[in-house]
Amino acid sequence: MSTTSGTPTIPRHMQRDRFAPVPETQAARDEPGLPTIRTAFGTTARLVTRHADVREVLGDAERFSNASMPPLPLPDEESVEDRRAGQLLLQDPPEHTRLRRLLTGEFTVKRIRRLEPRIAEIVDDHLDAMAAAGPPAELVSAFALPVPSLVICELLGVPYTDRGEFQGRAARQLDVSRPLEERGRLAVEGREYMGELVDRARAEPGEDMLGMLVREHGDDLTRSELIGVANLLLIAGHETTANMLGLGTLALLRAPDQLARVRDEPDAVAPAIEELLRFLSVVHSGVPRTVRHDTTVGGTPVAARELLVLSLPAANRDPAAVTDPDELDVTRTVAPHLAFGHGVHHCLGAPLARAEMAVAFPALFRRFPPLALGIPFDEIEFRSATVVHGLRALPVTW
Repeated sequence: MSTTSGTPTIPRHMQRDRFAPVPETQAARDEPGLPTIRTAFGTTARLVTRHADVREVLGDAERFSNASMPPLPLPDEESVEDRRAGQLLLQDPPEHTRLRRLLTGEFTVKRIRRLEPRIAEIVDDHLDAMAAAGPPAELVSAFALPVPSLVICELLGVPYTDRGEFQGRAARQLDVSRPLEERGRLAVEGREYMGELVDRARAEPGEDMLGMLVREHGDDLTRSELIGVANLLLIAGHETTANMLGLGTLALLRAPDQLARVRDEPDAVAPAIEELLRFLSVVHSGVPRTVRHDTTVGGTPVAARELLVLSLPAANRDPAAVTDPDELDVTRTVAPHLAFGHGVHHCLGAPLARAEMAVAFPALFRRFPPLALGIPFDEIEFRSATVVHGLRALPVTW
């Protein structure tokens, strides 16, 4: 877990055995205390793996801070304050509360439901293109990635023609196996790109979210805050759902009876999505928390200024919270999970992600009933070195 020439190895909490955390991380739930690990920055942290403990830390912004985590070092002259501005994940209340309040209205369940017809159009258009091209297909590039990318582009007002540029940049920026210097340069490029879009929106606000923020909250948000908010929403809005669609399809192809439920039973879709969120836990940990003052986590003493890394996949597979946690079971009555976090930092875009998956999964399986893997399962390449777990590619046929 050390760094060589600026290139970090994959931290323990990001290591996966296909869908699951590696056995060493899972075993930590049954061991006393909180093990010490190395982060992608080469610093040490305490690893929190039990469901109750992770939930405790996520739910207590008074004892555990997001704001003490510095943003990625950037090779430019912009101040740390400007780079942190608008980054909800790096804010504590009351600053976080102020920013989130300005955005919450755009992500209510009611607002997202009005988007569902457009989401369905986007899904159908990509399925039509797959059908026209004929089998085989590569599902990540043909469906899983472009669908949420187009949705978030339209929502934010980002030109979809720029998708190749920002998708590639985001994928490399979130890859912790790349040197910090490279990731910092990519972050600078991303902020410069978003700065151009923000300036355009401030000059001529449209009907999209950026335009709304300028029109309704232009006096409350600085340029740096608008850049930070928009950049976060753009990256999070396509990376997380895209990887859920790819991994979720693979998981269901491995469980044909459960796939059939998602395809044929409308009432089965919502609980299936919750189970997939729990089972896959594509976000390894979210932002590490800094202990504000000496305290305990699950009875274990932790000292002020210690860093806590929260393993969401391990917590979501904790037998104390879920029966048979290593089994995918879309028929679970309740699938308690922390895939969207918990507390004040619970994922703002959760309703949008759920809506996209609720449309995309059944539509995909109905359009291609014989859908099957195009290569053996053992040859599927998983992406564990990225902040969001996923697949490099998913060859399919029908």
